Amino acid sequence: MKVLVTDKCNDKAREIISEVAEVDVLPTMSEDEYVENINKYDAVMIRSASKITKRIIDASTHLKIIGRAGVGVDNIDVNAATQKGIIVVNSPDGNTNAAAEHTVAMMLSMVRNIPEACISTKAGNWDRAKFTGIEVFGKTLGVIGLGKIGHKVAKAALALGMNVCVYDPYSTEDAVKSAGCKYIANLDDFWGKCDFITVHVPKTKETLNLINKETIHKMKKGVRLINCARGGIINEQDLREALDEGYVASAAIDVYCDEPNIKSCPLFGCDKNVVLTPHLGASTAEAQLNVAIDVAHQIKEVLSGGEATSAVNIPSLKPAILEPVKDYMLLAENLGEFSKQLANGNLKSVEISFKGSLAELNTSPLETAVLKGVFGSFMQEVNFVNADVIAKNKGIDISTVKNNQSSHYVSTITVKVVTDKEISSVTGVLTAKDLRHIIKVNDFDTSIEPQANMLLVPHDNKPSMVAKVAEIIANEEININNMFVSPTNEKHLSVMIISLGNQADESLLKKIKEIDGVNDAKYVHLSE
Repeated sequence: MKVLVTDKCNDKAREIISEVAEVDVLPTMSEDEYVENINKYDAVMIRSASKITKRIIDASTHLKIIGRAGVGVDNIDVNAATQKGIIVVNSPDGNTNAAAEHTVAMMLSMVRNIPEACISTKAGNWDRAKFTGIEVFGKTLGVIGLGKIGHKVAKAALALGMNVCVYDPYSTEDAVKSAGCKYIANLDDFWGKCDFITVHVPKTKETLNLINKETIHKMKKGVRLINCARGGIINEQDLREALDEGYVASAAIDVYCDEPNIKSCPLFGCDKNVVLTPHLGASTAEAQLNVAIDVAHQIKEVLSGGEATSAVNIPSLKPAILEPVKDYMLLAENLGEFSKQLANGNLKSVEISFKGSLAELNTSPLETAVLKGVFGSFMQEVNFVNADVIAKNKGIDISTVKNNQSSHYVSTITVKVVTDKEISSVTGVLTAKDLRHIIKVNDFDTSIEPQANMLLVPHDNKPSMVAKVAEIIANEEININNMFVSPTNEKHLSVMIISLGNQADESLLKKIKEIDGVNDAKYVHLSE
């Protein structure tokens, strides 16, 4: 067997993999070069510089595993790899310490004016008074997202004598309190309690521009902000304006909307009150070594006939269990995504119901797929390996109901999501081997194929409702791929489910909600 190691992965990776395979260590290649050479290899190990595209994957005939020495796998076409039975693995924990330490370092650099003082002193100046800082002791740090990194940041802040309050709608109050922090259930109650705010959440449609002009002005005047998570969670233009006007005292930013084009960032040229670093959160020798060792061991294990510990796609599941239910996997994931995105509020429980012939099978892969869909709709790095663990760690109640009797279909899957505000329920079936259909949304009977971009519009049953909604969508130059209007229920209500050619933004939803007779409008994004 042969393995390609590239993107300047740590040499330790070559040593580990060479125990079971011949290793070529090469510089980063272009897509054409990969396509030309990929047939030589049974495995590829990369960092962030390489992009393993569908074209490269389609050109491979021997590839069994792709390893990403890092957390994200956005530079790998995971869907294409899955379809060819290629395992994709990453190292989700390898840079946790590095990212947490960098967050604390950024906070301290910001309040003690270390970057500016360093430049001044190296220039031969001795301006002690000019660089008087503030202490973090006794101040309140607000942590948004108490995952692995957020938890370590909170622990470090507590050791520095700070008070820590946490907003994380997917962690329980008991979990937050056990970390020594104060639980804040409502984000509007969170902003004004913090002297410092740090974000440790993925960039999703819910977290994009989470900190913006409106939310900044709900904070204390003089607040200090830190972002070592993902660019775009803090609106860069709104932050610049708040810094210029003095409402935000200072900021420490490691990630940007358009990397590496820092000159396009509104914070570029802001010569006071801001510390900027070039996405250094995971850039430590230890982190790079840890992720290389982790992924190299997984490649070695898979090539030796074993299983990966951090696979992000289907082949990580045992074939004997997966085979009988594999046709339902994407449907199950879609139902999890759909039901969670329909429900407002903090997730409390998930109930998965199987009716018909599926109820007589081992449905554990489908249950995992549902949870991957539920948690993947608001979290990154959720996969078939860790979805169950995430549910357990978050304290979410998961239950499964089986009934081998089904009145109209061979098998159905229903996912019911319960939050602290409402309940949503979605039922789906396969009408052919790979033809998915959603047949019920809450109390409405439906029949539509799940697609990437879907719009749900509950409305009063009266003339011209469809035309009014369609006109707004057309004015936004978005194509309607498919539409279903449910039968009217006893309350004279119906629901439109519309498959869109593009994503729907808040502006579109707002316009639709303003139509007389429309009760709500929600955009749902599904995996394909």
